[in-house]
Amino acid sequence: MKTKNKEMFMEYLDELYPNAICELNYNYDYELLIAVILSAQCTDKRVNLVTKELFSKYTLQEISNLDIKVLENIIRPVGTFTRKAAYVKNVAISLLENYQGKVPNNRSYLESLPGVGHKTCNVVLSNLYNEPCFAVDTHVSRVSKRLGYANETDSVETIELKLTKLFPKEKWSRMHHQMVLFGRYHCKSIRPLCSDCKLKEECKFYQKK
Repeated sequence: MKTKNKEMFMEYLDELYPNAICELNYNYDYELLIAVILSAQCTDKRVNLVTKELFSKYTLQEISNLDIKVLENIIRPVGTFTRKAAYVKNVAISLLENYQGKVPNNRSYLESLPGVGHKTCNVVLSNLYNEPCFAVDTHVSRVSKRLGYANETDSVETIELKLTKLFPKEKWSRMHHQMVLFGRYHCKSIRPLCSDCKLKEECKFYQKK
């Protein structure tokens, strides 16, 4: 990818989303971790509705002791709620037993937790500790492939590797948020706003259209 195109992309993201932040609502570090776990295959908007109820009713200690059926009923709207309820309860127990309820800056520990994969860990460490991470979700993946930063058959891990090689380390966390918003509201999966996009001449998807 030419340097000019990369610079154009970064400038365009800064123009569209100069103050890009995570759209999951949280007040405490454990709330972010739980919200990201719940966000798998679910929109942030729906997760925020669920966590608003969950966190207003229960502390982390109470979540760890909560009847699993009660927890399932609260998080039912996010999908795969049976599995996610087990994840949340076990994560709450582990955080309390091992880190006094705090989310540590410890990748190996976090990725050992149920429901916490590499992408989830990237999001959490980036937001809580400003660690340079480039989390690749469905939006980042789609934008990367359309603009030629990745191939259609690339795995999430391969896309992350390519993006971290292409862009400056100090930009990774910011660009993750910007690309998520760009994919969510601009370069959408269905009916993307191609006609208004300054990158359309660089876009494989637009060229195919």
